[in-house]
Amino acid sequence: MNYADKTDIEDRIGRKLAEAEDKMCLSLLEEAAAIVDGINPNASTDSKKLVSIRMVSRAIGYSPDGVPMGATQGTMAALGYSQSWTIGGGSAGELYISKLEKRMLGQKGRIGFASPLEVNND
Repeated sequence: MNYADKTDIEDRIGRKLAEAEDKMCLSLLEEAAAIVDGINPNASTDSKKLVSIRMVSRAIGYSPDGVPMGATQGTMAALGYSQSWTIGGGSAGELYISKLEKRMLGQKGRIGFASPLEVNND
């Protein structure tokens, strides 16, 4: 079950998807739903939809200025034709969930550890 559809993605990225992107979009929406359900199947439907839209938009969309969505740093040059981008949580074209999106799905940040030296002999 997908939580978003192609129209949601087009609205988010601000353009119509090319014919070749249609199949990819549907496949990514299915994958996003599986990832979202893996994190919290009991999250609200609205949260699941928004997170799915954000994930897929990052994977296939670019902002109007040519910067990949989700980029945290970037460099452009002119006559030497150089571009460089740093993606915060994954890589361009990859589905990933940001810290904010994890919180939206109800996953709290946890800190923990396990010590292999301490054994419980109960």
